[in-house]
Amino acid sequence: MNAARRTRAVSGQLTRETVLGQCAALAGSELSYPFGDETAGFKVGGKMHCMVSLDDSPGRVTIKCDPDVAVGLRDSYAAIGPGYYMNKRHWITIELGGDVPDALLTDLVADSYGLVVAVDGLPLASA
Repeated sequence: MNAARRTRAVSGQLTRETVLGQCAALAGSELSYPFGDETAGFKVGGKMHCMVSLDDSPGRVTIKCDPDVAVGLRDSYAAIGPGYYMNKRHWITIELGGDVPDALLTDLVADSYGLVVAVDGLPLASA
């Protein structure tokens, strides 16, 4: 672990089910299992925006992230690392139950969706 990483008190811990529900509620977000039954994948417009592990506890969430933001997040939170089996520049993996505040995790999931929608020129509809 990087010595520069800090730990933070977290008021609560989002569960895998909460993240799955958030992704499912996003307009046009579709659930698939592109890597088998152990990973839930969410796509919008046919493009992946979030993956949630289903075979470990408490679980991992892999999402798209602005590359400059990703660097800062990885330096600030022990539970955030490079995207698991993904492009390490554009994806991050967050260990659930770690030091990432719930509000930040919720925002990062929404931002990931927004990045895919913006790149593909899809209309952002309210859920």
